[in-house]
Amino acid sequence: MPPGQATPPEDDERWMRHAFTLADRAEREFDEIPVGAVLVAADGRAFGEGFNRNIATHDPTAHAEIVALRAGGQALGNHRLVGSTLYVTLEPCAMCAMAIVHARIARLVYGAADPKTGACGSVFDLLADPRHNHRVAVSGGVLGEEAGRRLSNYFRAKRGRPPLGGQGGSPDEG
Repeated sequence: MPPGQATPPEDDERWMRHAFTLADRAEREFDEIPVGAVLVAADGRAFGEGFNRNIATHDPTAHAEIVALRAGGQALGNHRLVGSTLYVTLEPCAMCAMAIVHARIARLVYGAADPKTGACGSVFDLLADPRHNHRVAVSGGVLGEEAGRRLSNYFRAKRGRPPLGGQGGSPDEG
């Protein structure tokens, strides 16, 4: 895709669905909060992915975004992931937002907004701070209703409540 050309919405949705698959693995295999992330290079190939592993690995930094960024850095042999897009099912927290800046991610695409700890527009907007020496383009709400419903249903199941149907839900609902 030529520089400056917007990513087609169907590509964003395709990669977000892949992130949903990763989130499903987090829940199914490790009973982690189902958040998934995939890192895509400017040429359209995935080169890093992850899902929440902080509970299973006893690592408070093992959020889906950090796991994907680490995998991407290893794949490239570089801590700078210039020109890439990070797709994540939930709006990143402050830790993950700053890792995105430091990695020089070009674009962040997230599904559900996080009204409790979101740091990319909901509670904080760390990526928009003009003091940073790197700018990240942000697209929030991609398949956001589905992303929110998936997270809500995870927490509802933990509380013994019935799942939500197709009407959506916020990540903190339940």
